[in-house]
Amino acid sequence: MKFRSATTAAMLWLGVATAAHADIRIYQDAGGRIDYYLDMFARVRDSGERVVIDGTCKSACTLVLGAVPRDRICVTARANLGFHAAYVFDPWGRAVMSPKDTAVLWANYPPPIRNWLTRHGGLTVRMIYLSGPALMSMYPPCAAPVGDRHVAHSQIEAERAATTMSIVAPPEE
Repeated sequence: MKFRSATTAAMLWLGVATAAHADIRIYQDAGGRIDYYLDMFARVRDSGERVVIDGTCKSACTLVLGAVPRDRICVTARANLGFHAAYVFDPWGRAVMSPKDTAVLWANYPPPIRNWLTRHGGLTVRMIYLSGPALMSMYPPCAAPVGDRHVAHSQIEAERAATTMSIVAPPEE
């Protein structure tokens, strides 16, 4: 089980989203708290910027698909989306599936994503991945080069290590 904090990631994303007409690049994002990602992606949506998915986007990161308009999202050949059911801690500190939070994830995905998830077993404890032609049939490939605005994975990890707020990420498979 890995512990993650999304607070710093959200702050970095918001800082990136303030400059006009820049790309926001997602890569190596393992996700985090649903509420943080919903808030962060609402701010990205309101910024008017384009989102480039250029690598791994797992768990709550995939909420970008419902928060930002489809015409402002593009994917590269490296894009790889990971979906699973939401987790919370039980009274003994163990990660357990949360039907309530899983319903929040489900409600925030656009119909093509929900349809794909249904065809692949739905949101369960097992991570399922959407990439390649299947993903590119739902979201356009990025036509222009990826902009220079992005959140570096190492920056997020360094900040996550320094913060006291943490959340659970699902077990890696």
